Amino acid sequence: MTKTHTLHRGTAPLLVSLPHDGAALPGDIAARLVPDAKRVPDTDWHVSRLYAFARELGASIIASTCSRYVVDLNRPPDDVSLYPGQNTTGLCPIVRFSGEPVYLPGQEPSPEDVAQRIERYWRPYHAALAAEIARIHAAHGRVVLWEGHSIRAVLPFLFEGRLPDFNLGTVGGASCSPALQRRLDAVLAGQEKYTFVVNGRFKGGYITRHYADPANGVQAVQLELAQCSYMDEDACAYRDDLAAPTQALIRRLLEQALVE
Repeated sequence: MTKTHTLHRGTAPLLVSLPHDGAALPGDIAARLVPDAKRVPDTDWHVSRLYAFARELGASIIASTCSRYVVDLNRPPDDVSLYPGQNTTGLCPIVRFSGEPVYLPGQEPSPEDVAQRIERYWRPYHAALAAEIARIHAAHGRVVLWEGHSIRAVLPFLFEGRLPDFNLGTVGGASCSPALQRRLDAVLAGQEKYTFVVNGRFKGGYITRHYADPANGVQAVQLELAQCSYMDEDACAYRDDLAAPTQALIRRLLEQALVE
């Protein structure tokens, strides 16, 4: 079976989840994709590298290995839309963020394909994620689940105009405590280098919504970054000169997430 994820266990009450970091395509699935989709352009490129510093803070890190074109780990297994009325992509996407097709004509996944992918790829990631949340909570009595994502800054199919650099989502404040929300808001408001929005277009995906339980010490936050804040979007190349200050601001956010 294809390995679905990697897991680094840390010592702090912080778990960084990177469900769209993977780019692997099993051969049988790759053979059904249009040529451009085989490049998996909708990957959250280099987020594992961007968040590698979080180990220094004691964070645990779980990251996917397979592409979201296999199955989207940040979608519910019943594929109910997280953003009703807005363009989005599904559990087993058949369109790219550009609105163009993922699959060759007639090669889209059948209901049986989808069910198989859920069992083979989706459930193992979520089982590991849930187990790590439970482990950290047992050790500390609390845990902050940090969802790390990134996306191209301009994608007319999904949103108008240019996306802000930092897009913080807490499901309208429902997935974390008011105190954590205020601290994160203050970090973003206290800097002038990056544009940002809180609970805008990306309020939090399935993982943020499903696992958050602030009343019982499980807080969840999603950060969607505009990829131009740390990489060359056209070349899909990581840029240290852009990434370093972006990492510095993410570090400040994670440090606030660790405050009791």
